[in-house]
This record gives sequence, C-alpha cells and structure tokens, in this order.
Amino acid sequence: MSDYIVRATAGNGSIRAFAATTRDLVQHAREIHHTSPVASAALGRMLTAAAMMGSMLKGEKDIVTLQIRGEGPLQGLVVTSDSHARVKGYVFNPNVEIPDLYPGKLNVGGAIGNGYMSVIKDIGMREPYAGRIELVTGEIADDLTYYFAQSEQTPSAVGLGVLVETDTSIRRAGGFIIQLLPDATDEMIEKLEKKLATLPYVSDLLDMGKTPEDILQMILGDMELKIMDTVPTEFYCNCTRERVEKALISIGREELEKIIREDKKANLHCHFCGKEYDFTEEELKKLLEDAK
Repeated sequence: MSDYIVRATAGNGSIRAFAATTRDLVQHAREIHHTSPVASAALGRMLTAAAMMGSMLKGEKDIVTLQIRGEGPLQGLVVTSDSHARVKGYVFNPNVEIPDLYPGKLNVGGAIGNGYMSVIKDIGMREPYAGRIELVTGEIADDLTYYFAQSEQTPSAVGLGVLVETDTSIRRAGGFIIQLLPDATDEMIEKLEKKLATLPYVSDLLDMGKTPEDILQMILGDMELKIMDTVPTEFYCNCTRERVEKALISIGREELEKIIREDKKANLHCHFCGKEYDFTEEELKKLLEDAK
C-alpha cells in the first residue's frame, strides 16, 4: 500500500485520530495540472485533508468537497473526496510563483491570500451540509483547525505538509487530524497541547522516514493509542464520456442547437483530471435527438 490513511482512537475513546501519507497521489496531481512548487504544496495539503475527511464519512455515496477562494495569485482551489478516500482536485492558477517565506519554506498562505474556505458534505440528506469560514492564515491546516472548531464544534489539531524537490517533483506529502470528543478530560487536552507544541513540521517528520503510525505514536503514544485500521487513498476522477454526454444534454436543446450551428463540434475539459472529450457534429446531433 503506497498512499494510505491510519484511523485510530486514544484516551479511552475520547480522541479520534487520522494520519496519512499521500506522496503518490500528490505527485499524480502535480503531473496532471503542471503545478508550480507553491501550487503543488497548496493542492497537496488540500488533497491530503480531503482524503482524511473522506475517510470519516459513513455512507457509501457520501462526498466531501473543500473549496478555497482567495485574493492571492493562486486564486483558489477545489478538492473532493468520497467515503473511500479517493480524491481529486485542482487549483485555479497552477503556474503561480511567489517568493518563499524563507529558504525551503513555500509561502502557501501568501499565494492564497485573504479569503474563505467552504466545506460541503453531501451525505444523502435533502440538502448538503455546508460550512464556511474566513481564512485564518491561508496555510490550510490552520484554517481547517478553525473550521472544525467553529462549524462542527469539534476541537481539532490539523497538520499538513508537502515537501517539493528542486526539480518540482513531490518528495513527501501527508498529514494528521486529531479530534477531541466531548468526554476528553482537561488533563488529556493539556497533554495533547504540549505534544503538538513541540512536534516538528509534518513534511520534516515524513522526510525523517516517519510513517503515519509513527506520527500518531509520537502524539498519542502515552494516551492509550489504538490503531483501528488503514485505508488506501488515491487520486481518482470519476468523469466518463457518458457523464459528459449527460452534461451536454442538460444544457438544453436551444444551447445544443447553437453549438451545432455555430461550432459544429464541442470540446469539454475535465478540470479535475485534465481529460479532453471531443464531440463531432454528428455526435452532437445524436445527443440532440436523445434530448427530445
């Protein structure tokens, strides 16, 4: 198993924890979207967070979507995960370049700038659950920590890291989410805060060869840590030609007739995975027939 998520509990069930290694899926996203180093770091952090949040979902068809809109040159990101921790995502401006915060530290917060984060959960209800917060730092982990506290009333600690090589390939990627449940004691909270205050950056831990299990052991090892299971995670886009055909039909007969009349063809591009879908005039006419 290359990329995976560890799900665990601690504190006699009063803490739940997730940790992930996601280098391969972040590398795949970088290759698809041709992202600059800082865009790779931002997208990698979001994909890692979404994968862990997807693994929290209960229903087979449940989906969580994270969106950021920022005033910085990156402009924004969209990522989504299903309950099998299969993720996909893209950045609005993949080619953004911005000076590092300091040597070796990419300035993700500066690339994103001020803005907001939305978390949308489609869990089979009549309307999806949606929470929205103003960005705290734009560094994504801080913003998710704030989101969990404000929108879900779940005190959490989020750590995310992506280490980019000088040739722009992904060296390491991963993260953790630690959440306090209502019966967590003050003693547990204080102990956890002390551990987190001295914990190295996630990207540094991964570069030291630490596994997700090792990271959870470092944070929760003396708090009755119990590894529950491991879940594979991957970059996966469910776009198909059939889905694209349905999207074309859904725009309505009038708009479809206009495309046939003026363009005599159509080319649709999937933002998530970069696939191109070409339709000839004859194929569009058939879709028009099907739309009747």
